[in-house]
Amino acid sequence: MAKTDAWDDDRRREECGVFGIFGSSDAAAHTALGLHALQHRGQEAAGLVTFDGEQFHTHRALGLIGDNFGSEDVIGGLPGTIALGHVRYSTTGGTVLRNVQPLFAEFEFGGLAIAHNGNLTNAYATRRGLVRRGCIFQSTSDTEVIVHLIATSHCSAVVERLVDALGQVEGAYSLVAITRESLIGVRDPLGVRPLVLGCIGDAHILASETCALDIIGADFVRDVEPGEIIVIDAEGIRSIKPFAEAPSRFCIFEYIYFSRPDSVVGERNVYEVRKKIGAELARETHAPADIVVPVPDSGVPAAIGYAAEVGLPFEFGIVRNHYVGRTFIEPSDQIRHLGVKLKLNANANHLKGKRVILVDDSIVRGTTSVKIVEMVRNAGAREVHMRISSPPIAHSCFYGIDTPERETLLAANHDMDGMAKVIGVDSLAFISYDGIYRAVGESRRDHENPQYCDACFTGEYPIPLTDHDGGPIPLQLSLLAERN
Repeated sequence: MAKTDAWDDDRRREECGVFGIFGSSDAAAHTALGLHALQHRGQEAAGLVTFDGEQFHTHRALGLIGDNFGSEDVIGGLPGTIALGHVRYSTTGGTVLRNVQPLFAEFEFGGLAIAHNGNLTNAYATRRGLVRRGCIFQSTSDTEVIVHLIATSHCSAVVERLVDALGQVEGAYSLVAITRESLIGVRDPLGVRPLVLGCIGDAHILASETCALDIIGADFVRDVEPGEIIVIDAEGIRSIKPFAEAPSRFCIFEYIYFSRPDSVVGERNVYEVRKKIGAELARETHAPADIVVPVPDSGVPAAIGYAAEVGLPFEFGIVRNHYVGRTFIEPSDQIRHLGVKLKLNANANHLKGKRVILVDDSIVRGTTSVKIVEMVRNAGAREVHMRISSPPIAHSCFYGIDTPERETLLAANHDMDGMAKVIGVDSLAFISYDGIYRAVGESRRDHENPQYCDACFTGEYPIPLTDHDGGPIPLQLSLLAERN
């Protein structure tokens, strides 16, 4: 497992963001800026591919966009009017350059680069079949399964090959690809992962979130629909819907945590949704208190909504240091043991003698929550009541989110009183299923036909878990070691 600190090890992590552009003289620079805006979706590695009318150019690197794509030499070495970029996290496997996307391959029809946000749930089974047919894999990424399915398709046109390939996979995905003539984007039939269409001048863009459009002054056009393929080329934009229509099951955690607060997701401003979540949380779970304190940064909007609803002061009782990277905490066990204190510090002046409502977005293992509560108590808080702006996470995610195994999830192993005792709070409460659905614009959760994917709360998985249900996967072949 890649080294992490106590803070990062107990946060759910979106595993990638994608950005593609067609028809821009500044394609590489725009893509690098777009990826910078999507950095929250993946901070371990990034890649960028361009096409200049004659050949493809590639630059991939481990680390942050600003550290690897900020120089004129790098951007100058990526000429062309078509570009595709990707930022990623790894999960249980180490990050290595061979897994950094976009993946590029030469096909019978020419070159194609592809980047993927999501996770294929039958990737291992499909990969095993491809290996038996003679395919040679260069990475442990499930995106390469799609590459080989495209290569072995008997269809002729690129889009037909892509449709054929995607018809053989299961899972949640938003894909963006570039060829010599086009930019292509597709969402899985349930639309679990996000993808938006934008434009700047005569150039067209596909990106994971609208914040990637904002950074370059592009306009948001619309969301790519579930099951839709968008093809952008010199003739314009085509929309293809080759898959059987299915009810949308967009990941509700995009509203709770993953998307940037300034993004618009499903025609809703994420920041406003999170404030509404906080207000619903307050109406359902409030306890007598003096102040409302967020766990920064993800708990801030919900805490603002909570405080406004109950009429209590909102205070930054915990301050986050944004300038501590993983490289700083790796050198020694003594420094690594400091864990959360390197990133968070109690603002004792606002906590001493107070009854505190502590608002966070979720509890995963609970290890970070234990340290935060201890920090707040040591700063002099008289009572600590933790309020969580999501229902309890009791199940793992298999659709592109880095979630621990179920046996390590706090909510899978303890009832509410047990969780409160482990964390060390005077009281603990989570927003209800109906409360979270009301906050995102529904009257309630339809338990017969849920409007979103909320499997991490309910265990109701909308897409088959073929690899997981098929039993243990050999470690040396495991695709789960490097999700996208």
